[in-house]
Amino acid sequence: MTTTTKEAVQPAVVDSVPEERRRRRRSTGEDALFRPRGVFKVIIQILLAIATVITLFPFYAMVIMSFKAPTAMTFPDSLFPTDLTISAYAYVLQSDEMLRWALNTLIYSVVSVVLVLLLSSMAAYAFAKKRFPGRTPMFWMIIAMLMVPYHITLIPLFVMIAGADGVNTYWGLIAPSLANAQAIFLLRQFIIALPDELLEAAKLDGASEIRIFFQVVLPLCKPILATLGLFVFLWHWNDFLWPLIIAQTPEMRVLTTGVSSLMRESQPLNIQLASAALAILPIFIAYLFAQRYFTQGVTMSGMKG
Repeated sequence: MTTTTKEAVQPAVVDSVPEERRRRRRSTGEDALFRPRGVFKVIIQILLAIATVITLFPFYAMVIMSFKAPTAMTFPDSLFPTDLTISAYAYVLQSDEMLRWALNTLIYSVVSVVLVLLLSSMAAYAFAKKRFPGRTPMFWMIIAMLMVPYHITLIPLFVMIAGADGVNTYWGLIAPSLANAQAIFLLRQFIIALPDELLEAAKLDGASEIRIFFQVVLPLCKPILATLGLFVFLWHWNDFLWPLIIAQTPEMRVLTTGVSSLMRESQPLNIQLASAALAILPIFIAYLFAQRYFTQGVTMSGMKG
């Protein structure tokens, strides 16, 4: 009789345990949501969502309006228009001027990225791993350039480039950006953390300084090089003021100055917006391809050095 009672009661107790755990978990989750910290997280997420919408809305409006005919544009416009056309994009893609500006921007950006990374990594390697007289004062002089506003140097740069017949030339566009103090600083902070034993082992194997730099140091710097390459590419692709000063002919304009000239020439609004949308498209593509290295490089350059 007693045995039967125990067997009848025991399963009920066992079955009630998971139910109690589930009830406890639900109550814990609900309590956590209404705790001050949980409420604060919800508020932060709402604010971030609002900030994201505010940030992306101008781009959304730009893209939507670029697909509309000039006669169909109204203010305020519908968020979900139906009368869309690709005529503006067809016009822009068939424009010889737009293709020329895109080519100029690509040359300006890609060549600047390659040269800035090469020269900055060489300088950073020397400051990080080599001993020579005046190394520290020279490094701090380069770092001091970070405190000089970019706009202050425009006039002397233009005078030097114009004196060397660099106006309306590719090298006149590219040359002033090759001495990049920020790139030298970040690369130096990264390279200084590389183990000296690795470089010494390469020397014992008979490797020259050039071989050590290109086959040992640079491969280890891939994350920070990708990060800097992305920054330099975006900077030159979006650069407006220096190309506006140095590239004075329509044939030497880049996308930023070219799209700006469309407004001065009173081009239809949908063509201006389509040109702007196509101009920023490579920026998103570049970030998507380099996103992993971008995150790693920023983290590692902040931790080392």
